[in-house]
Amino acid sequence: MSELRQSAPLLDAYLSYFESKRLPFTIPGHKQRASGLDLGLGAVVDADIPLYGGLDEIKLSLGVLAKAEKLAASFWGGDYARFSTGGSTHVNQAVIFALGKPGDKVALSRTAHRSVLSALVLAGLEPLWLSPDIDITTGVPIGISVAEFEKVLSQKPIALLLTEPGYLGTISDLPALISKAHELSIPVVIDAAWGAHFGFHSELPRNAIQLGADALITSTHKALPGYSASALLIARSQYLNIDRLEQSFETTHTTSPAGAPLASIDGCRALLQTRGETLISNLIKNVMNFKKTVAKEFSDDVFLNSTHFPIGRFDITKIVLRTNQLGASGLDVEKAIGKFGLRVEMADLDTVVFLATLADNSADFLEMSTILIPVLKNLASTPRQTATALSWSVSPVTAISMREAYFAETEIVSAENALGRVSADLIAPYPPGVAVVAPGEVLTRQIIDGLTELKTTGVRIAYATDSNLTTYRVVKI
Repeated sequence: MSELRQSAPLLDAYLSYFESKRLPFTIPGHKQRASGLDLGLGAVVDADIPLYGGLDEIKLSLGVLAKAEKLAASFWGGDYARFSTGGSTHVNQAVIFALGKPGDKVALSRTAHRSVLSALVLAGLEPLWLSPDIDITTGVPIGISVAEFEKVLSQKPIALLLTEPGYLGTISDLPALISKAHELSIPVVIDAAWGAHFGFHSELPRNAIQLGADALITSTHKALPGYSASALLIARSQYLNIDRLEQSFETTHTTSPAGAPLASIDGCRALLQTRGETLISNLIKNVMNFKKTVAKEFSDDVFLNSTHFPIGRFDITKIVLRTNQLGASGLDVEKAIGKFGLRVEMADLDTVVFLATLADNSADFLEMSTILIPVLKNLASTPRQTATALSWSVSPVTAISMREAYFAETEIVSAENALGRVSADLIAPYPPGVAVVAPGEVLTRQIIDGLTELKTTGVRIAYATDSNLTTYRVVKI
């Protein structure tokens, strides 16, 4: 048995199932024998086993999930942990459900993911929007300031919700924000979907729990080698009601959780605990070498790096190519390298985001640079000034609550007639899925023209009723 498997009870249970004699008369209906019906279907589902009737009995008498979650809570430094098969989306919803009652207000970063806004609608909580500071040189949001948080304290928020790190790798001054919130006994919840690797290497930022936050939500399938839609919640009990958090988690989670995502979370924890420092060191080395290899071919600073931001407030494993520095379109770069099979996490006019993880090796980075460099040389033109993306620059104008807008009577109007109306949709470029407009907010000229321009350049616009943006769904007058 491998060292990793020995230290991961849920992963061991998953693997042990396939090593044992079994005659399942339980769900899932494929019984791990669908290949007998169709080889293609079997290739997809025959490695799937449920938590109940697979990794454990339906009464959970073996307690393998609880053991694994207890290990995760201890490793991350919390009092409580839960594993989710519904991604950070589900965990965001569970935590927000546990915070308060309809009508309560929460201080919330405008860079929050769509799932957070959807959770506020479902829970009936009201956002007090916090706008990020923008770095003048790069046009990138660099986090929420304490001064911005202090502006909303008079409205008595019951929690502070932050997204850290941001999609482009930047981080707020979390120690100062957490300290300020705790002065008023306000819990701090961090959506760290992109920061599961934080806290386990001296060259990376500490994670939110290490910094004193009350809840950390992270996706183990993003920065770590977890199964798709696997996510982790770590919480501390000083300012959060753990019993209510448990109730909210169960209320919003599936009653038939798949075993593979759960086992992968346990495996990722064990991987970090046994080999994390070495693996992260290799990742940092590979990323730095890749950036140097590409950057030396060009005269301008073509990647975001730690020198652009305050010390400790950038994820140095993040690869963000600044295509504006090359006078190229990030969307054109994405299309060109895609012909060679190189896929990226995100692209817009000024940036391309490459997601590097512990699973990448030096040969992968060499191949990526070999593909990328000639493409960039072919597309390079006159550098242009950095522009702040629409998702980071909109100042929302709230007319009615999100929940009121969500349940209101609506109508479809033309884009021109939508000007000044109240949106019934959440509309966001995706990725990153950060709202340009939320339900209950006014559709301004900046929003309508900005979304149209993004759509024209090839950016995917998500969640709008009319994805072509020729019409908008608005609250009926």
